[in-house]
Amino acid sequence: MRLVTFENLAGASRIGAYAGSGQIIDLNSACALRLRDQQHEEAFDRLANALVPPNMRALFEGGDTSLNGASNALDFALKSGDRASGCHGEPLFYNLSAVRLRAPIIPKKFFHTAGNFREHHEEATKAGFSHPVMPWIVFFQNVDAIIGHEDPVIFPEHLTQELDYELELAVVLKKSGKHFTPEESTNYIGGYVIFNDITARDIQRREMKSGVFSFCKAIDTFCPLGPWIVTADEIRDAHNLAMQLRVNGEPRQNSHSSKMSVTIPEILSHYSPMGYSAGDVVSTGTVSGVAAFSGDPQAWYLKPGDVMECEIEKIGILRNPVISWEQAYGKKPAVLRTQESNR
Repeated sequence: MRLVTFENLAGASRIGAYAGSGQIIDLNSACALRLRDQQHEEAFDRLANALVPPNMRALFEGGDTSLNGASNALDFALKSGDRASGCHGEPLFYNLSAVRLRAPIIPKKFFHTAGNFREHHEEATKAGFSHPVMPWIVFFQNVDAIIGHEDPVIFPEHLTQELDYELELAVVLKKSGKHFTPEESTNYIGGYVIFNDITARDIQRREMKSGVFSFCKAIDTFCPLGPWIVTADEIRDAHNLAMQLRVNGEPRQNSHSSKMSVTIPEILSHYSPMGYSAGDVVSTGTVSGVAAFSGDPQAWYLKPGDVMECEIEKIGILRNPVISWEQAYGKKPAVLRTQESNR
């Protein structure tokens, strides 16, 4: 399944499955309809809300039971046809073009991996970056910075002049756990999603002098995630996926998930002593081709008007434009006005 979070025509947040051909199916409504018409359950609404809740994190908290319930609801809706309605007359099918996709999930914790692709370390070394990109760097992402497909990344020009992109494959966990082995980790993988780790490089260099960086990657809108979560059963080998990031149609990052230094099971096991909750997200590191380590960083750094497309084979394309602070808020930042007034 390709699981999405979307706003329906009334503006309510719902979860669904992208069924191809530009259609999204409301999974909670489809589950209620299946419980009523196929299983003749009288309390179909209550049971549907428990089995396939209209919230993505709650769905993953239900583990395999809820994921199987969602799959059964999807199959039932497809067999019912796109003219079918929910139990209360609401639509089951929506045109993708008529709804707004949101970030597919807002996790309780977002585990961030850095330095997993050695090609990224090698390009940093060649570029003379201030610090080596070592493996097993882990930190937590700010979940309030998460945005979805087509949502704009806001360029805070009063904070940074070196806005960069980082294409990553991320894992969504389907159950809580701690202290498990790499061999056991496959029991925790619920699905995969595309992550674009937006980074303010000038802030990052200052932060890394202390050996810690976080603010450079955690500013509002710096965490595009989407467009959907592809469940683990749809991707037999997550280490066999082509990866590409484009800016304005120009390829910048070209790589493959097989180039990870350590595997996804090893990553999940390594972080497991910190404890996972169902619905948590774990990134796996970026590949070579970032602007900072290119031959001409200033030409490659992001600017308002740019459009990023992150594509990972068997998942899809996550697209986000870059807009200025003034475009987003209709005014210049207060810090910038203060600086201008002091000139």
